Amino acid sequence: MTRTTARIAHLRAAGVSFAVELCDPLPRVLHWGADLGEHGADDLAALSATADGAVLNSAPDAPRRFTVWPTEADGWSGTPAHEGHRGGTRTTPRPRLAGADVGERELTLRLDDEVSGLALTLVYRLDAAGVLGVTTEVARPAGDAADGEPYDLAAVTTLLPVPARAAEVLDFTGKWCRERAPQRAALAHGSHVRSVRRGRPGLEAPYLLALGVPGFGFGDGEVWGLHVAWSGDQRWLAERLPEGAGVHGAVLGGGELLSPGEIRLAPGESYTAPESLFTWSDRGLDGLAHRFHDRLRARPRHPAGPRPLTLNTWEAVYFDHRIERLLALADLAAGVGVERLVLDDGWFAGRRDDTAGLGDWTVDDEVWPDGLGPLADRVHGHGMQFGLWVEPEMANLDSRLAREHPEWLLGPSAGLGPSMRHQHAVNLGHPDAWAHLLGALDAIVTRYAVDYLKWDYNRDLLEAVHRGPGGRDRPGVHAQTRALYRLIDTLRERHPGLEIESCSSGGGRVDLGILARTDRVWASDCNDPVERQAIQRWTAQVLPPELIGTHVGAPVAHTTGRTTDASFRLATALFGHAGIEDDLTARDAGELAALTRWAALYKEKRPLLHGGRTVRADLPDDAVLLHGVVARDGSEALYCWARVATSGDAQAGRVRLPGLEAAGRYRVRVRDEPGLPRLQQVSGPAWFAAALDGWVALPGAVLAIAGVPLPTLAPGQALLLEVVRAD
Repeated sequence: MTRTTARIAHLRAAGVSFAVELCDPLPRVLHWGADLGEHGADDLAALSATADGAVLNSAPDAPRRFTVWPTEADGWSGTPAHEGHRGGTRTTPRPRLAGADVGERELTLRLDDEVSGLALTLVYRLDAAGVLGVTTEVARPAGDAADGEPYDLAAVTTLLPVPARAAEVLDFTGKWCRERAPQRAALAHGSHVRSVRRGRPGLEAPYLLALGVPGFGFGDGEVWGLHVAWSGDQRWLAERLPEGAGVHGAVLGGGELLSPGEIRLAPGESYTAPESLFTWSDRGLDGLAHRFHDRLRARPRHPAGPRPLTLNTWEAVYFDHRIERLLALADLAAGVGVERLVLDDGWFAGRRDDTAGLGDWTVDDEVWPDGLGPLADRVHGHGMQFGLWVEPEMANLDSRLAREHPEWLLGPSAGLGPSMRHQHAVNLGHPDAWAHLLGALDAIVTRYAVDYLKWDYNRDLLEAVHRGPGGRDRPGVHAQTRALYRLIDTLRERHPGLEIESCSSGGGRVDLGILARTDRVWASDCNDPVERQAIQRWTAQVLPPELIGTHVGAPVAHTTGRTTDASFRLATALFGHAGIEDDLTARDAGELAALTRWAALYKEKRPLLHGGRTVRADLPDDAVLLHGVVARDGSEALYCWARVATSGDAQAGRVRLPGLEAAGRYRVRVRDEPGLPRLQQVSGPAWFAAALDGWVALPGAVLAIAGVPLPTLAPGQALLLEVVRAD
C-alpha cells in the first residue's frame, strides 16, 4: 500500500514502512523499518515534526538533515551520495528536487544539480517481500556542453539511515574453500568500509552488510541489511558519526567501486548504478533471509519445476576424458537416480591440463574423435539432461584465441601482468571478442542440445584496462561486467530453455546481479561436509536452497584431504540443489545403494526444501549446528542436527526446533536414508530412541518452546529429523 500525505510518501509492504518527506531543496528519509501502520495526515505530519534534531555546539547553525542525496551542503561530513568533477571543478554538488512520482509501492525522485550539471533519478521500489530496491541514474543532459570537459564520475553510493540502536555490524569474508565466513563487531565511530577490487565479488565478498541491535541472532533481534546486486567491483559501508545522521544513528550504503576515469559523462550520456537491496527484520537474520528468498522466488525467471539431481564429472574423472569411462559413469548415474550429468573441464581443444586450451571452445578431436555426441546421446537416452563446463571470460596464452588475437586480452599496453591459474581475461568489451564467444557458445549448445552450462570464472581481474592507442588505456571492469551480462542474456534469448550456473573458483561470484540471469551458484569448490555446513548455512542468508549447488563428494575430500562418513556427506548435501561430485565407478554396491536411497529422499523432499522457510537455530556451542526447512503452511519440516567438532559440554540439553508453532501438535521421526550417525554416548534420549523406530507425538510447546534433548553425535556426524503436523 502507498500513501502520500502532506508531502510525505509512505510505502508499505510485508510489515515494512519507508517514509520520505518530499521537501525542498531535497527530500529526506523519515523512517525505514517496522511498519508504521495506516496513518492519516496528522500522524505523518507528526513524523515530520519530530524529524529535526538539536543544533549542536561547534556545528552548523541549523539542524542537520540526512537527505536522499547527502552532501556537504546538508552539513553531512560522511560519505557523500556522489563524487566527481569536471576538469577539477564543480566538486560541490547541490541538487534540488525537480519532481516526484509515487506509484504502487514505488517512489521516483528527479533531482537537478546546477553545480555539476547533472540530472539525477532515484527509484525506490518496495516489493511484496518487504525488500527495498534502489536504483540511481546519473545523466548529463544532451545540451550541456559547458567547459568542453567530460564529467568524471568518481562514485555513486546509495545511502539509507538506520537508528542508533543498530550498533553491531555483521558482514562476511572468506577464501578459496571457505567462502562466506561471518565476522561481527561493534559499530564504532567512523566508517566500516569494504572495497572489492577483484573484478568480481570475490571469495571474501561482503555478501550482506547488516546492522542490528547488539546480540541479534538468527531468530531474534532487529536487523537492517544491504546487498549490492553487482558482479564487478563494489563498495560497501556502515558509517557512524558522533553527530549522527540527522536524527538517525548511522548510515548503511553501497554501490559500484569505480576506477579513476572509468565513467566520464559527455553531454547526452548517463550512468546507472547497480541496484542496492535493503532489508529490515525484527526477527533476526532468518527474517532477513526470508525476505530475500521470497523476493527471488517471485521472479518470473526463477527456476520452475523440480531442481534436477546433478552429477558433475570434475572430481570423478578430472581431465581423463576416455569415452568408455564417461559412458560407464553416465550409466551408473542414471541407475542411482541422477537427472543431469555435467561434463566438466577438459572437453575442448588442447585441454589436457589447466595450462592450455582455455579460450578455444571447440571439441578436442583427438580425445573426442566422434565429438561429444556419443556421451550426449547416452545421457539424453537415459532421460537425463546434458551439461557442459565453460569459462568463456578467460584464455590461456597457449590457446588459438590468444595466439591469433592477443588484442582480445584484457590488460595494459605495457604488457600483461601475472597470470592466475595460467590464464588471463578476455576483453568482453571488445566487440569482436564478444561476438566470437557468443558464436562459439551458441554453436556448441545448438550442436549437442546442451541443457545446462556450468559457467566458471577462475581469476581476479588485475590491471583490467582496455588498451588504447599510444598507451591511452582505460579502466575496464565496469564495461567487462556489463558485457558479461549482455553475453549471458543474449545466449539465453537464443536458447530459452538453457540453464546456467554461476561458478567462480567455487563461490567467488555469488550476487544477485549474476543471479538475475543464471539459475544457481556453485557455493564452493569444497565438498568437505565439515566446511560445507558453514558455507551453505551462510550462503542461505541471501539465497534460497534451490539456488545453491550442494554436492556429495568422495570419502576423502578433494580439497581438504579429510575423511568423512557417507551419512554426514549425504545429509549435508541434501539441503540445496543436490548433486554428486564423485566417481561412481569406484563405489561398491552398498555405497551405490545408499546413494540411490538418498536420491529418492531428495526427490521426495525437494518440494519442501525448495519452497519452504529456511530456519537456523541460535546455539551457544559452535561445534553443533541445527538448521532446517519448514513448509510455509507449517505442515511439515526437515531438520539437520550436525556436529563438526567436539564440545566441552557432554550433552546439548534441550534444543528448540525453530519455525514450529507452540500451539501445534506434531509427530517426529528420524530419516535414516543417508545412514545413521555415530553417537558419543551409551544411549540417546528416550524420545530419540523411539523416533528411530517410527513416529513420536510431541506438542509444539515442547518442540518450539521448551526444546527437546538431542543426542550427542560424534564429530563429523549428522542426523535428519522429519516433523509433520498432527492436528
